[in-house]
Amino acid sequence: MKNVTDRVSNPFGLSPECDRFVPGYGDANADFHVIGDHPGVHGGLEHGVPFTGTAGGERLLNALVRAGLLAEAGDAPAVDSTYLSYLHMCEATGDRRGGDGAPTPSSYGDMERFFDAEVRAIAAHVLLPVGERATRHVLEQYTTQAHKTAIEMDELHGREIRGSGWLVLPIKDPGAWTDGDAEPEPNGGADADRAGDADRLVEALDTLQATDYRRESDLGRFIAGSEPYMVR
Repeated sequence: MKNVTDRVSNPFGLSPECDRFVPGYGDANADFHVIGDHPGVHGGLEHGVPFTGTAGGERLLNALVRAGLLAEAGDAPAVDSTYLSYLHMCEATGDRRGGDGAPTPSSYGDMERFFDAEVRAIAAHVLLPVGERATRHVLEQYTTQAHKTAIEMDELHGREIRGSGWLVLPIKDPGAWTDGDAEPEPNGGADADRAGDADRLVEALDTLQATDYRRESDLGRFIAGSEPYMVR
């Protein structure tokens, strides 16, 4: 089933109870769902688009362009089959703000319903959590792998993890990416031990897209007519 909407920003019309928030942005029928933490970490309050307004977000969006997940980066990225959103879309102010400046646990809990609604409405084939908190949440809520997966982002960066209906590919927080010193290879790859984090992500996404990552079944044989009926 496809979502029918021409809206790129906040296609599901979510309206959380906060003064400022960064809604989801992208293709409502995306194959790839990129999941950040909150605006205080990954930006977006100025333009209303996740991963904009910070150097780390710019690095991430540029890597997604190189990997073919975005047609264009910038303050209003050109998307095709990719969706960007946050675990906690509201700005962490007032009662939502903890002592460390991040949202409080209760505020994360309150915002989870909005995030979960987006995940299930989009039903992307691949979830790409960005940073430790998003990765931990996705592994705990959408896979059975959390109990046996150490959240070491250097190790998990660009690594495929099979979930319960989703394939998960964690991304190290782009604010902590390193450049590395490996020379790109002619096929676009690089020495894995010396490659920068952007190159590692691009190579992982290129490899993934060369496989049959869409976990679908054709149920058309069970219904009248000759048209395929693909479901996850």
